[in-house]
Amino acid sequence: MSDFFTNCNLNGLLIGLCTFLIIGLFHPLVIKGEYYLGVKCWWLFLLLGIICTLLSIIVENQILSILLGVTAFSSFWSILEVFEQRERVRKGWFPKNPKRK
Repeated sequence: MSDFFTNCNLNGLLIGLCTFLIIGLFHPLVIKGEYYLGVKCWWLFLLLGIICTLLSIIVENQILSILLGVTAFSSFWSILEVFEQRERVRKGWFPKNPKRK
């Protein structure tokens, strides 16, 4: 399958699509993480980012390495977004979890 993408020069499209999906996945993860755990969920994003960074360095497959790098930096960016999500909740743009103090 990888040869098909390489031979048809579709690697860029594949990486672009996967990047779009990865970034799209992190949006609800930030919202749910802040809702259920508050800003203390930031360390989960840090841990995922570090793991994906290390895997990106170790993995020999170029496309997988790139996607792991995208996931790593999406995780790191999500740390900032968790704190910004707290502000969006404070402003009333998103619901506050009534069970969390």
